[in-house]
Amino acid sequence: MVVNEQEMSTVIGKDIFTDKGSYCGKIVDVEFDLNKFRLRAIVVDAAKGSYLANIVGGKRGVIIPYQMIRAIDDIAIIKHISAPEAMEEAAG
Repeated sequence: MVVNEQEMSTVIGKDIFTDKGSYCGKIVDVEFDLNKFRLRAIVVDAAKGSYLANIVGGKRGVIIPYQMIRAIDDIAIIKHISAPEAMEEAAG
């Protein structure tokens, strides 16, 4: 996925969902590999109570590596992340 400077500015603020439809939050920053001129990762502000916030314990500035990004257009779609069993039991 190659993103130029103009496209980068439109990525910030996009909503992020998993490929199973779970809401995660919004893109707040991007990281580039300047040697390869490629997107390396997106930084997500995990929305309170969202699927991602439950996985990472409400932390902000969650880094999602390029390999997990499925698509970025009107929204961003990332691979669904399975919650560790201990977290699933605590939530249930």
